[in-house]
This record gives sequence, C-alpha cells and structure tokens, in this order.
Amino acid sequence: MSDATTRADSPESTMDFHPRPRGGAPKPWAFPAPDRGELPNGLTLLTSHRPGQQVVAVEINLVAPLDAEPEGLDGVATIMARALSEGTDKHSAEEFAAELERCGATLDAHADHPGLRVSLEVPASRLPRALGLLADALRAPAFPESEIERLVRNRLDEIPHELANPARRAAMALSKELFPATARMSRPRQGTEETVARIDAAAVRAFYDAHVRPATATAVVVGDFTGVDLDAALAESLGAWSGPAAEPMKAAPVVADDTGRVVIVDRPGAVQTQLLIGRVGADRHDRVWPAQVLGTYCLGGTLTSRLDRVLREEKGYTYGVRSFSQVLRSTAPTSSEGATGAALLAISGSVDTESTVPALEDLFQVLRTLAAEGLTDDERDVAVRNLVGVAPLKYETAAAVAGTLADQVEQQLPDDFQAQLYVRLAEAGTVEATAAVVNAFPVDRLVTVLVGDAAQIAEPVKALGLGEVTVVGG
Repeated sequence: MSDATTRADSPESTMDFHPRPRGGAPKPWAFPAPDRGELPNGLTLLTSHRPGQQVVAVEINLVAPLDAEPEGLDGVATIMARALSEGTDKHSAEEFAAELERCGATLDAHADHPGLRVSLEVPASRLPRALGLLADALRAPAFPESEIERLVRNRLDEIPHELANPARRAAMALSKELFPATARMSRPRQGTEETVARIDAAAVRAFYDAHVRPATATAVVVGDFTGVDLDAALAESLGAWSGPAAEPMKAAPVVADDTGRVVIVDRPGAVQTQLLIGRVGADRHDRVWPAQVLGTYCLGGTLTSRLDRVLREEKGYTYGVRSFSQVLRSTAPTSSEGATGAALLAISGSVDTESTVPALEDLFQVLRTLAAEGLTDDERDVAVRNLVGVAPLKYETAAAVAGTLADQVEQQLPDDFQAQLYVRLAEAGTVEATAAVVNAFPVDRLVTVLVGDAAQIAEPVKALGLGEVTVVGG
C-alpha cells in the first residue's frame, strides 16, 4: 500500500472543501419603460436603450386593419405587406435584398386584424443604413406588377397547404362559427383563393395610398444605442417619410356567438382529431385580464396544468393540450362606446380518432370540476412563479422587448402596461384566478371544432350533449 493511500485512509487525515456556492439576492427587474417622442412628420416614436443588446430591433405599427380591405379583396393587406420589400424608387427587388444583406439585416412584414407590422433587426453599427432602407420601403414602395403577380401566385399556392393542415383548418372553422358572416374576423386573415386571385398591383397601390402614412404610424426602436446618433438616424430616414394627416380608422365592436355547439370538419380516414374549443372574452383593457391569464395558465398553460395532467399523464390521449388567450383586437374603451376589443379564449390539442369522444368527455369534466372545486393555492403559486419568474429571461433580446411594446401600441395600452401586468399577476389570489378562468371557459358557452373522421366520431359526440352537432366538408 502506498504512502499516499495510507495518509488518505488515516484517521488523522483531513480534507478542506471549497465553500458551497450560495444563491445571491435576486436583482430587481421590471419591464423597460420606453421614451416617447414624435418626428415632425407626425410619426410617433418609442425608444428603449438596452445596453449590451447589439442587435437593434425596430417595429413599425401601421394602422391598416383587415377591416379596411375592400370588399372582395381579402388578402390585399397581406400582399401589400409582403411587397414592401420588393423594390423601391431607389432599388429593384434584387438590389433591395442585397442592400439588406450587406447590413446584416432582416426585414419582415405581416398583416393582421389590428393592422400591419413591419419588423427590422440589424447590428447596431449598421442601424442608420438599415433605417434608410426601411424608410424607403415605407415611403416609396415600387409595387411592380411582376412582383405582385408572383406574390399572388405564391399566396395561392399556400392556401391548399393551409387547408390540409388540421390546426389551421380548425382555426378557420372556429372563426367562421364565432363571428357573423359579414365580419372580417369570420374569414381567413390572408384571404381565400377567390379573393386573392383578384388582387393586382393597382389594388395593392390603392390600399397603400389609403392607409399607410407616418401621421398614424408608430416606430418602436430597442437596443444598445451607444455610439449611435439615434435622433439623427431617425430624422434622416423615417423623418423623410411624408404623407397626409388623417385620423386612423375606427374599429367596430367585436360581435361573437358563443352558443354551445360542435362543428365537425370531415376528414375521412383521419387517424387523429384536431380539437379547438373556444369563445370570445375579455381583452387586456379589462381589469380581469391578469387573473384570467393566471387561471388560464393553471388550466392548460404548461405540462403540469390540469388539462395535461388528466388527458396526457393519466389517460394518455394526447401529447399535450393547451389553453390560451389570444388578443384579436384591443382598443381603449371610451365613455360612450365602451370597449370594442376582444380576445379569443381557447383550448387546443389533438388526439387519436378512437380517443376523441372520451378525451372530449374528460376535458369538459375538467372544466366542471374546476368550476365546482376551484384552483388550489399550489396551482396558483406555481403559475405565478412560472409567469413572473421567467419574465427577465423572456425579455433578454431587443426583439422581444420591441415586439411587446409594439403590441401595447397596437392595442392602445399605456406604456407601463406590461410592467404593471407582472405586479398584478403576483398580487392575484387563488379565488380571483378561479373566478376568471371559470368565467372564461363556461361549459355551456363554448364552440367546439373537431377536424377528423366524421363517420367515426359524429354520432358518439352528439351523445355528449355539447350542443347541436354540424358536419361540414373538409
């Protein structure tokens, strides 16, 4: 036996351990408050200096809602958004793409019910140059006929794939059921084959001329501005964008019918059924929103939620079921009109065809049990820790901060809304969260959409008593 081994095994030997690391006190954190300003052309500015964020994010909100699309031209807002980067008065489409690449920048745009959103990400050192390209796209898009025709063909090619996707098909069916046929929300956001086929360069230009102007737009800029003369860069780029002053379009109140019923989108031979159960409820202007967020998370926001615990862990019906709230359109209430916004409150997931009926039965039983017994304090505490505790990680990037600030602008919320939301989430009690989620998902006021094999599921679903059952073609 070696001397080293003898000493290590000796009763007299001692070993000094390094002190065990201890967690420090958490640093205080709050969602960043932006600085507000306005350019001479009327463009509203929100900026947030975030040291260390060398990739700057820019979000442009344009008040061009889908409700403003001309009759029979659903999808023109989407085509216009995609065409903003297809050439300007200074660059062809190829040249514009090459200029963006030289900046190391990405530029995206999309249209939704509240309006258009244009997003730019670029290294801080190249921000002025990229802002110039963004300004050109907003100020003087070319909308060449050949590019518009290409974008229309691309969109027409996408539609059959969307219709073949069970989750997308369920979302379309739910919108059609919830909202009146005359409401834009009842129809696909990006248009149908019939409406998209009618779009041409003249229609895109007309929509742009009617709705895109700096006076009703907002620019959100977030990142590390060290060494960047942001005021000068904005003045020379977005500040050169001109347009007529006009009041933004006023949104009509959201009207929805949540009478309990079932719609089956028939997919003969489908081995799975896509579930989407929903209704329209309170948006972010409602004081119940924080408690509703908390309660909805407890119901189906994570792997440990009630829906997953029963349908996934106990019964093995699914890989996961989620409940969520998605703001459709949110506007500040007025004394005369009240709130005109709304959020979609929904439960989504998929199960194998044979499990469709027992899974639905158990899902609705979870809702009934929740109404009868309420949430537990442990469920509420876990939800608060998950929602509030991860917030600093969620907003580590400039893009995440800019996106949330742009959402606040789009939904006419105060600049400190997100910061106050986390405070209110932490303060919301178990009883308050229970009441909010029970009111959000009343078992007799939910529209259930099932995308699956109607021949196998229609009759047993009728026996569940969830309301009238209608079968439509897939």
